[in-house]
Amino acid sequence: MKDQLIDESEFKCPECGSTEFFRDYNRAEMACAKCGLVISERLMDLGPEWRAFDSEQQDKRARAGAPLTLTIHDKGLSTVINWHGNDKASRNISPAKRMQIYKLKKWQQRSRVSNTFERNLTYALSELDRIASQLGLPRNVRETAAILYRRMIEARMIRGRSIESMVAAVIYAACRQSKIPRTLDEISQASNVKKREVGKSYRLLLRTLLAKITPMVSINFIPRLVNKLNLSHDVQRLAITILEKARNMGLTSGRGPMSIAAASIYIACVLQQVKCTQRDIASSANVTEVTIRNRYQELMRKLEFIVTI
Repeated sequence: MKDQLIDESEFKCPECGSTEFFRDYNRAEMACAKCGLVISERLMDLGPEWRAFDSEQQDKRARAGAPLTLTIHDKGLSTVINWHGNDKASRNISPAKRMQIYKLKKWQQRSRVSNTFERNLTYALSELDRIASQLGLPRNVRETAAILYRRMIEARMIRGRSIESMVAAVIYAACRQSKIPRTLDEISQASNVKKREVGKSYRLLLRTLLAKITPMVSINFIPRLVNKLNLSHDVQRLAITILEKARNMGLTSGRGPMSIAAASIYIACVLQQVKCTQRDIASSANVTEVTIRNRYQELMRKLEFIVTI
C-alpha cells in the first residue's frame, strides 16, 4: 500500500510542531511529513490481508456482507433464512429436520418484524421497490424516497392515511429532488392510486417536511421522449433550442412541462421534415393531441416560425 498523507490535527510533531503526518504501512510507522520524525510505530493495517488484481478476483475474495441500505426496514443488518427445500441436497433431510428449519425461518421472520412500526415500514418499502422498479428509477432515488418515508413515520404523518398514496408521494418528491423526469400521472398509474390522492399526500409532505421544491424543467423530458419515438439527435438538439427560446420569452410558465416538451419535439420534426405525427407524440408523452396542438400553435405564433406543413 502506498504512503498516504493525513491530517492528524490532534497531534503535533515534537521536533518541528507540524500537524501533517503520513502513514507508511510497509514499515508500520507514522512519520512527520516535514521533518521525517517517526511519531508512532507498529501501526495496524486495517485493509484486507489479500490482494486482487481485477474486479472479478476482488469479488471472489471479498468476505464482507452487503452494504447498508435504507430501502430495507432493518437496513440490511439482519440475517435472511431463505430455504425452500427444492434442491438436490435438501431432499435427503429428514422430516423432523425440515420442520426444525421451517420453525427457525418462521421465528427469524417474526424477530425481524416485531412491532407495528416495522410492519408498516416493511410493507411500504416493498411497495416502494415495486413502483421504482416499474418506473425504472435509479438507486439514489429509491434511497431518497426511503429516507423521506422514514421521516414521515417519525413525524406521525402515516396514521389515518393510505400507505400506497404516501409511498407514491415520496417517490414523486424524490424524483423532483433528483431531477428525474417522471410525471404525477405516471407515478399514479404505477402505484394504482388516484392522481388526486397522490397529489394530496405530496402537498402534505411539502407542508410538513420539505422546503420548496423547484418545478420540473421541460428540457429534462425531451431526451426521454426522443428515445421513445426513436428520433435522431438533430431533432433533440433543435427541440431543446426551441424550448430554451420559449423559456427565455416566458412561454413555459403555467404550462405542463410534458406538453411543452412534446410540442417542441413536434415543431422540431416539422422543421427537420421528419415524419412523426401528433398522435405518436401524444401517446408517448401521455397527453392529448388537443394539448399538443394548442401548445404547438402558441409556440409557432409567439416564436414566429414559418413552417409549411
